Amino acid sequence: MQKYFKSATKLAAVGAATLAFAVAANAADTKLRIQTHFSPETLSGKMAKEFVEDIQLMSNGEIQVELFLASAVVKSAETFDAAATGILDCDMTGGAYQTGKNPAFQFTGDLLGGYQNPYQQMAWLLHGDGYSQLNKLYNKYDMEFVGWWIPGPESLSSTKPIRNADDFKNWKFRSPPGMATMIFKQLGASPIVMDFNEIFTALESGIIDGADAANLTNNVGLGLYDIAEHTNYPGFHSMPADHLACNKAVWDKMPAHHQAIMKNAMQALALKNATANEVANAQTAKDLRAKGVNLYEWSPEDLQVYRDAVQAGWTEFATTPEAKELLASHIAFLKNLGAMK
Repeated sequence: MQKYFKSATKLAAVGAATLAFAVAANAADTKLRIQTHFSPETLSGKMAKEFVEDIQLMSNGEIQVELFLASAVVKSAETFDAAATGILDCDMTGGAYQTGKNPAFQFTGDLLGGYQNPYQQMAWLLHGDGYSQLNKLYNKYDMEFVGWWIPGPESLSSTKPIRNADDFKNWKFRSPPGMATMIFKQLGASPIVMDFNEIFTALESGIIDGADAANLTNNVGLGLYDIAEHTNYPGFHSMPADHLACNKAVWDKMPAHHQAIMKNAMQALALKNATANEVANAQTAKDLRAKGVNLYEWSPEDLQVYRDAVQAGWTEFATTPEAKELLASHIAFLKNLGAMK
């Protein structure tokens, strides 16, 4: 009897330990509300959903995510603040939406032609002290930068030809906030800042002549080439990095292995995203030509007109210590790569 009593005691102890472990594991669960501006029809929207599925699977269900697509909770530019204040937990849009807070945010996502491809820009993040540089800024606004995903150079959409820099004169187009508006104004265009999900209606109604929205494939997903019969390919004017940034208090409470899953999953998403878009854009270009859309490849001379305006714009736009520090870090890395003189 004593033997059975001891066994029962051991079983009870094991059961208590198991229950304690289960309670501890449950206490370590992470529940996140994440918003992205991408619609579910776009390639990027589909990949955001895949990212969520991946982190839930890799965490064995410990990380649970409610994903809001197409800026379903707040407007795209308001996502960052919604996460910082607890309405959401994480922002999966882009840093350039926050340039009104600090022009340094321009250099957290898009140098507007500084990097030639996603791999160069990811190299700065991974090997140029990018994480540390970015979180010096993000942490000041109660957010944690977790990672980038970069589809690649974007293509403009237009109801008018955009064959060269001269065609930008008096061209009304949707522009994201930030340095892009200043640069295109210098080239004679009339940028209008509007939310990502207002582009189609504005283009359809003639409020704008064109849009700086996304790359060829995502532009198709947005339906822009159903209206706009002109575009440029390969793209050159912009290569925004969409970020994942989370409320700092929420991030700091997450177990280290959840943080590692999130960070590494973003790096995996970045590679998948860049390569998928490279393949998709090449096919999309063929499809658009077959449908009669005009694709313009700019000459080296016209590209230089744009790049001269960009480099002048960098210095003019970097008006805060944080902006100057980030810009200096990018320029030093680009020069080291031999991508800039």
